[in-house]
Amino acid sequence: MKRIVEIIMSAFLAFILAACTGTASNQAEKNEQKGEQNSAPAAETDETKPSEGAKAKLLYMGHASLRITTAEGKVIYIDPFVGEGYEPAADLILVTHAHFDHNALDKIKNRKDDCRTITWKEALADGKHQSFDLGYVKIEAVEAGYNKNHDVKECVGYILTLSDGVTVYVSGDTSKTQQMPELAEKKLDYAFYCCDGVYNMDLPEAAECAKLVGAKHDIPYHVIAAKDGKYFDRERAEQFDSPNRLVIGEGEEIELVK
Repeated sequence: MKRIVEIIMSAFLAFILAACTGTASNQAEKNEQKGEQNSAPAAETDETKPSEGAKAKLLYMGHASLRITTAEGKVIYIDPFVGEGYEPAADLILVTHAHFDHNALDKIKNRKDDCRTITWKEALADGKHQSFDLGYVKIEAVEAGYNKNHDVKECVGYILTLSDGVTVYVSGDTSKTQQMPELAEKKLDYAFYCCDGVYNMDLPEAAECAKLVGAKHDIPYHVIAAKDGKYFDRERAEQFDSPNRLVIGEGEEIELVK
C-alpha cells in the first residue's frame, strides 16, 4: 500500500513540474516576441517631417556667424560670435576653428536635449576630414587654413547637404586650399568665402576660389577683421568680383532653394 502511495505521489509531482515548465516556456517565448517588437525602429513621426512646401532659411548674423533653420524646423548655428537671433534652441552647432570670433559657444543659451556640437576637433578626428549624417542634414568637413594665421590641421570648412538636397559651403577662415578644385564636382548651391585680406585671403583670391568651386551663389562673409564692434562692410562685400555674387546683409535672412 505504501508503495502505491509513493507511485501516485511521484506521478503527481511529475505532472505539476511539466505544467510549470510549459508555462515558463510559453512566457519566455512571449517575452522574446515582445522584445523583438520593442527593438523595431521607430516610425518617422509628423514632427520629424518637413511640412509640404517648407524651405530652409539662412540668417546671416554678421562676421562668420550663420543660423540655418531647416525645412524640418531644426536649428543649426555655425561659428557663433556676433549678431542677433540666438534665441531658437539649437539642434546642431558647428565650429570651424578655435579663434574667439568663431567659437563663442556661450552665445547659444538654448539647446535641445539632444543638441550636438561638432568642432574642428571632431571634424578632424584621426587626422582625417570626417562626415556626419544627422538625417535632416549631412555635414562634410573640408580643408581650411593654408595661411600663417590658420593651420590646415586645426581648421575646417563645412559642406552641409539639407534633406531637400540644397548644399551650403562655408569656407571658415582660410586662403585657397588644395581641395577647392575638387569641390566643383559637387555642384554646390551656396558658397560662403571669407575675404578680409588681413588674417585670410583678400577679395581677388576669394574670387579666384569662387571660380574654382563654381557654386550657383557666391557669398562674401568675414569681409573685414573683427574690430571696434564692426563686423560687416556692405561696400567691401559688393567689391567681391564674382558673376554669381550674392551679398547678404548683416541680420538678413534668405530662403535656401535649389
